[in-house]
Amino acid sequence: MRTLRLASLILLVAPWLAWAASTPTATPPPPPEDLAMPAAELSAADAIILGVIEGVTEFLPVSSTGHLIVGNRLLDLDSDETLRGPDGQPLWYRKPSTKNPAGEPLTLNLAAKTYAVVIQFGAIAAVAILYWSQIAAMLRGLFGRDPTGLRLLINLFVAFLPAAVFGLLLNEWIDTHLFSVGAVIVAQIAGALLMFYAESWRRRRLVATRMGTSPPLGRGIEPETIAELTPRSALGIGSLQCLAMWPGTSRSMTTIVGGYFAGLNPRRAAEFSFLLGLITLTGAAGLKSYKSGGAMIQVFGWSNVLLGAAVAAVTAAICVRFLVHWLTRHGLVLFAWYRIALAFILAAAFYL
Repeated sequence: MRTLRLASLILLVAPWLAWAASTPTATPPPPPEDLAMPAAELSAADAIILGVIEGVTEFLPVSSTGHLIVGNRLLDLDSDETLRGPDGQPLWYRKPSTKNPAGEPLTLNLAAKTYAVVIQFGAIAAVAILYWSQIAAMLRGLFGRDPTGLRLLINLFVAFLPAAVFGLLLNEWIDTHLFSVGAVIVAQIAGALLMFYAESWRRRRLVATRMGTSPPLGRGIEPETIAELTPRSALGIGSLQCLAMWPGTSRSMTTIVGGYFAGLNPRRAAEFSFLLGLITLTGAAGLKSYKSGGAMIQVFGWSNVLLGAAVAAVTAAICVRFLVHWLTRHGLVLFAWYRIALAFILAAAFYL
């Protein structure tokens, strides 16, 4: 059983950047006398491993949240035991009140789940740098100086709306019920099946297009830019993105698949997914930071949170380039098989 769990961690990290696991473990910091000092240990090695997982998986169609949930479990960061101060008294995320007499104690698990979302800022920064020209075009469009940039901005806003609405409505329920290894396993398999179907659909359309038996794939879209998506198509992509609220599904996967169905080729679908991620991930990370960021810093301190975000930025930049190159030539099938393999390994490690 221990061997299987170790294999799971290796599968999460080693195939991509195995050096992260070899980083020396930092000395545990002293107990908190104030909110700037950590209440529990997050070693430099743990921060680097989680940063690598976030950066590698955020834009690959394999689910960063699912991988981080498993990573937290394997690194023993998922404890729900109440953290206590040096005086032995419990630390509180939400103190007892008349509305909530039991209160909500501060736990390692709560801080780790927040950490998994907040370090997305690193991946966001990477895409913002790589796709700065599109961002600049949208900013010019906002001030009436770039019609193409304005169309792209409108499409991204329309695609963002479904996730914004359902995210606000379901955020607490998802945190309570779906942040588990079992939920990740189910989502990994379901997502793989959707990817197989989408890739098969795209290839059939390509063959039919070449034979002249169907309208050309993406006519009026693919030869131009992602700005030429219709708002209706953008809304369809955004609606599929809502499926990614189930941890383990993958926001990148659902939006790339949505791009396929909207007529985009793999490269354009990936680009739209990345830019939509800038808005969606910024909103999610900002909301999580506002609600639980203070508690996370109280538990872990600042230094390793910043370290994890920096590592996520570097690895995300590498993987965005890799994904565009790979999808253009090979499509989604490899990632679907990876998801199935990971699901079986996790099931064996945690449930057999």
